[in-house]
Amino acid sequence: GAPRRGGRAGRTGPGKCYRLYTESAYLNEMLPSSVPEIQRTNLGNVVLQLKAMGINDLLGFDFMDSPPIPTLVGAMETLHALGALDDEGLLTRLGRKMAEFPLEPALSKMLIMSSELACGEEVLTIVAMLSVENPFYRPRDKQAQADMKKAKFHQPEGDHLTLLAVYEAWKASKFSSPWCYENFVQVRAMRRSQDVRKQLVTIMDRYRMDIVSAGRNLDRVRKCIVAGYFKNAAKKDPQEGYRTMVEGQPVYIHPGSALFNKNPEWCLYHELVLTTKEYMRNVLAIEPQWLTELAPKFYKKSDPKHLSKAKRSVKIEPLYDRFNPPDAWRLSKRRG
Repeated sequence: GAPRRGGRAGRTGPGKCYRLYTESAYLNEMLPSSVPEIQRTNLGNVVLQLKAMGINDLLGFDFMDSPPIPTLVGAMETLHALGALDDEGLLTRLGRKMAEFPLEPALSKMLIMSSELACGEEVLTIVAMLSVENPFYRPRDKQAQADMKKAKFHQPEGDHLTLLAVYEAWKASKFSSPWCYENFVQVRAMRRSQDVRKQLVTIMDRYRMDIVSAGRNLDRVRKCIVAGYFKNAAKKDPQEGYRTMVEGQPVYIHPGSALFNKNPEWCLYHELVLTTKEYMRNVLAIEPQWLTELAPKFYKKSDPKHLSKAKRSVKIEPLYDRFNPPDAWRLSKRRG
């Protein structure tokens, strides 16, 4: 595309085209053309839309640029865990409802669950706020001031409820722009989230989904978020940071999070961002039992009597001692 951009520069009058990379990078490091988006993004929504159109054989489907098969299979496994596909890979009633929302499947599942758990008002706001860019900004010359204003919105349960608190405070100010400037909140992001929220309310009304407020019972809201993002759960690591439940990858709470330095035992993140470390963005403190309760196809309780291969490999087996009973080496058996 670069030569074509260069051609544009002198078309109607003299002009220059600046390239923001070196010639050697252009010749040796860059691909001849950019990778098609379908081959590098999350395919959850694509698979859901194709299934909703009645196309069930996705592996045999004639894509213009076929995505990698593992990516397609991974997307189908995620949709199955969310309850959008049944064991045969066909769309369920829940999946059909999810396909109506112009969102990624996890967010659609959150909205549908919110009408069941009676917390639609709050979840609509959180989904709308997650669908736009970060609403907070930190001007270089006023960073400390901006951080103080942001800290006022921090909620002990985490960032999702902090976003809810920001929207509710903006709503209480009658959606005023001066309030945003005062609190270092981006007006554009807030207006965009308001538009997204209105569109989602229209879709929920069309399907007669109840939109009620959870009041003070914010556990319901947290449960809805777990129902959509259970795959992004992480457990505190005894050494440092956290480890993701799915791959055991070391991750850390982002310094801008409401939970930074709070270190809950279990948490759930919206996305991972790689800078100096792998950081979790938009973190929520959760209860571990919610994972098995809300995602039974993905998590199951372990049997305390049965050891997994990994645990068996690190189990301490003492040397054989013929003079003492088998468990005499344990500290719990010692007297005094």
